[in-house]
Amino acid sequence: MMQKKLKTIAMYGVILAAGLGSGYGLSMLPGLFKSNYTEGNYAAYYPNAQAKVVLYGTDWCSYCAKTRAYFKENKIEFVDLDIEKSPEAKKAHAELGGGGVPVVLIGNRKIQGFNTGALEAALKKI
Repeated sequence: MMQKKLKTIAMYGVILAAGLGSGYGLSMLPGLFKSNYTEGNYAAYYPNAQAKVVLYGTDWCSYCAKTRAYFKENKIEFVDLDIEKSPEAKKAHAELGGGGVPVVLIGNRKIQGFNTGALEAALKKI
């Protein structure tokens, strides 16, 4: 009798774990198909014609700091625009879709968040 209860409880545990696992897996699925960048004409968001890389960020954002460090380590010139200190940068960031920082423009690509693979691929295209 006790063994049957233990088997039943164990089976419910397995079913619960399978349900939670599949729910988590399904929630991650859209991210697998989402592109690391968005292509478009972002010329209006570059402060000058010489700029090839623009970072919209804040000074407290750790991913912005990682992006800055990546650019500096790889000797990549970039324009650093703080959306909290510059009303123009804040407006441009909002027009680009906002939704967090960093937002990086490299050529005709917009990259949201810190993603070394997307940064490297975009830098190779310019």
